[in-house]
Amino acid sequence: MDFSEKKATILGAGNIGCSIANGLTASEIFKPSQMYLTRRRTDKLNEYAEKGYLVTSDNIEAVKHSDVIIACVEPHQLDGILKEIAPALDAEKHLLVSVVSGAKIKDIQKNVPEGVAVVRAMPNTAIAIRESMTCICSESKDSGPIETTKAIFDTVGVTLEIREEQMSSATALCACGIAFFLRAIRAASQGGIEIGFHSNESITMAAQTAKGAASLLGAMKNHPEYEIDRVTTPKGCTISGLNQMEHGGFSSAMIKGILTSAEKAEKLY
Repeated sequence: MDFSEKKATILGAGNIGCSIANGLTASEIFKPSQMYLTRRRTDKLNEYAEKGYLVTSDNIEAVKHSDVIIACVEPHQLDGILKEIAPALDAEKHLLVSVVSGAKIKDIQKNVPEGVAVVRAMPNTAIAIRESMTCICSESKDSGPIETTKAIFDTVGVTLEIREEQMSSATALCACGIAFFLRAIRAASQGGIEIGFHSNESITMAAQTAKGAASLLGAMKNHPEYEIDRVTTPKGCTISGLNQMEHGGFSSAMIKGILTSAEKAEKLY
């Protein structure tokens, strides 16, 4: 799909919005000169302006000159910004993609002109390095909006189309999940320090080992337990460490954390 003549607006260029901008330009699907970044305090986007992004606090102006609108604002800000840009939205031109946690498509449609294509997407901050897991959904009978959204986010990681009722769960597992896995890597690095490595050595070793584990699953397509069995030997050190972690509630804590985040995500909007 060719986006060379298209422009995109990121409404609310905070952490996730800027991560999306970085990923989309790194993938070269959009050039900085094709992307509007909006936020109230544009001084926080000076480095992006210097790179050629179209930085502005005027949401309506950005929307008028764009084809794809990606809403990245906080849940409590969504209704206000949708009502603000509604006069500039054109059902024949615009695709509105929301990455706002908890906001359902029907809630978004109440605040925009009838016929505007709405898709929900839930990427994570690894989108900045084109390694996002992005879940997308739409209620449109027309496959065009979902195909366009998929084409965009396929360039910055892996996409999966799911049902809208699964979006809060996707938020917990994929978006919040970045923090969960980072905390696990941090814990592993702290363990490394305790057994004799310097901090910089330990974090490098832990991060690369985590990357290797994830890449192994992606490449081999095996269940995690299959790969675990390959490194656990009778009376070995690996199974001893794993069992100690399970005695401490490692898997249970991760599962409970994901459940708690999913419940919270459902109530954010």
